[in-house]
Amino acid sequence: MKKTILTLATVAAVFTAKAQKVVFEEYDLKNGMHVILHKDNSAPVVVTSVMYHVGAKDEQPDRTGMAHFFEHLLFEGTKNIKKGDWFKIVSSNGGRNNANTTDDRTYYYEIFPSNNLELGLWMESERLLQPVIKQEGVDTQNEVVKEEKRLRVDNQPYSRFLENVKKNIFKKHPYKGTTIGKMKHLDDATLAEFQAFNKKFYVPNNATLVVAGDIDVKQAKQWIKEYFERIPKGKEVVRQFPKEDPITKQINAKAYDPNIQIPAIMQAYRTPSMKTRDSRILDMVSSYLSSGKSSVLYKKLVDTKKMALQAGAINLSQEDYGTYIVYALPLGKVSLEDLTKEIDEEIVKLQTNLISEKDYQKLQNKFENNFVNSNSSVEGVANSLARYNVLFGDTNLVNTEIDIYRSITREEIREVAKKYLNPNQRVVLEYLPEKKK
Repeated sequence: MKKTILTLATVAAVFTAKAQKVVFEEYDLKNGMHVILHKDNSAPVVVTSVMYHVGAKDEQPDRTGMAHFFEHLLFEGTKNIKKGDWFKIVSSNGGRNNANTTDDRTYYYEIFPSNNLELGLWMESERLLQPVIKQEGVDTQNEVVKEEKRLRVDNQPYSRFLENVKKNIFKKHPYKGTTIGKMKHLDDATLAEFQAFNKKFYVPNNATLVVAGDIDVKQAKQWIKEYFERIPKGKEVVRQFPKEDPITKQINAKAYDPNIQIPAIMQAYRTPSMKTRDSRILDMVSSYLSSGKSSVLYKKLVDTKKMALQAGAINLSQEDYGTYIVYALPLGKVSLEDLTKEIDEEIVKLQTNLISEKDYQKLQNKFENNFVNSNSSVEGVANSLARYNVLFGDTNLVNTEIDIYRSITREEIREVAKKYLNPNQRVVLEYLPEKKK
């Protein structure tokens, strides 16, 4: 027993240590680039990352996929980094790197031993200042992106469900498209169009640089000034996206997937921006309905009634709007209509009654744990610092967002479910197997 108590105490101590406040410093360079520094000497590792405020929503309707394409294209090389050498330089210096794109932003990062901080900063400044954008590189990456689409979208079961949900729930806003875009649009794009896209969005005043880890702050600032401040400021990016009209009547839709044998039902609701309190409350609603085997939908539909193979809820929160999706895959001969009725019954309960104190505390514990885990590594902290600055305009949410979740009440959970999750505000999508010709 004594050994068990000591073990639990140790775990608690580690948990508390990981949850410590993230200390950071932020400032702007003369060219408008935002810089965030976070010192953590717990391991001899450093992260250099740049988040650009450009994603799929910033593309022209007939040139979709450009932001994701640039995620690949900007590894082609620069004036001082030869084609094919980017990854060789990183790996030969003990590092690793990657990038990813969403509808709202693009993120590039390197993780190096801390004695290679200058190298990471130089490489990111090279990517920003003088990337090589030529037809050869465009043609190469065009094939890479097409192969990625074949692998991740065209030949993956249920890979198009979000695409079909979004095109039904958004009619005006560019969120109605996909991040990977249409291959014909990329095929039709000229070299001049790729160069113009780079010139417009990949500029210092549309970017946030994060340096996190085992750093000497004074030295880091000197190198940042040396490598980044010389980069010319670009024109301000102006965004004026159309507003969506409210959904006032249920939209019924069907979509077909040649890669599936079991259909699915999806109920989707358009919800507010990730920056709002309501969006965070919907995070809790989602967790209550479908996080883990003890959650409401899993326990009812999968475990107890054995009506579904899988059931869940997703709060896809984004910068301008969110999409809240509840889904289920039927078991045996259960109909999609019956699954819809069962799901609606649980949502009505949520809208009518307060969740139990026990379930509420379980939610609080889960979000506390998620918060700790997100800040448990230098890599995670760097990502959070960049994301909170670029998409929320408040870097310190890396420390304070958990306070918002802590302050959410059971009454608010009921009221937000009542406000957004109603039949006349949704798309009901039947996602069906496509019969092969």
